[in-house]
Amino acid sequence: MITARRVAGWSVHFYTALGAVAAVFALLAIARGEIGLAMLLLALAVAIDASDGALARLARVKEVVPEYDGAKLDDIVDYLTFVVVPIYLMLETGMLVGVFGYAAGAAAVLASAYRFCHEDAKTSDHFFTGFPSYWNIIAYYFYVFETSPGWSAFWTGVLAVLVFAPLRFVYPTRTVFLRPWTIGLGLIWGAMTLMTLAALPERRTTLAAVSLFYPAYYTLLSFYMQWRGYGSSGPPKAEATR
Repeated sequence: MITARRVAGWSVHFYTALGAVAAVFALLAIARGEIGLAMLLLALAVAIDASDGALARLARVKEVVPEYDGAKLDDIVDYLTFVVVPIYLMLETGMLVGVFGYAAGAAAVLASAYRFCHEDAKTSDHFFTGFPSYWNIIAYYFYVFETSPGWSAFWTGVLAVLVFAPLRFVYPTRTVFLRPWTIGLGLIWGAMTLMTLAALPERRTTLAAVSLFYPAYYTLLSFYMQWRGYGSSGPPKAEATR
């Protein structure tokens, strides 16, 4: 029986799947040399990914469409938009070249494939395990700063290894601690990123450099929370009872 709630549930899944459409057209844009457009499409995919979870919880999709695995759909779309397309972009634009560049790209794709399918990729208290495969963000900064192929390959390889590291990284929209700050600063970062992308092919390196405040905040917050005991067995007992 079709009800308004089931329509809402299926609509959320359709919204999530639009990220895959963005990925396909981003690939087409890369092939045509329209890198700014490709990155804007990847930014659109990030916006969808950042909002579909809240919509899914609001629509209670697990209750109204129990036969459909929205989490699997989300992982498929994320693997395309956060891993496959960005790594292809780095290879196609010369950020990753030669034996070491190709090896680093392959390592990133393989490491992320492993992590996406691992049971503890996301913890029960909403942390990512290991480097969260933010290859789209890495590709953005490499491109804007015109990072040399050697450094691009080096950092891609390092981050591919960190995918397996026993580290916990904040899930921006679901980690409760400082969530208003994390989301608010993330929106500012997103606006700065869109301004940088809109200016391409001109590279606004100063604006991009200032925007690094958010990756720094995100990393430091993640390390602080792990140091305090979050992301493993949960928050410290003294804080959990507040």
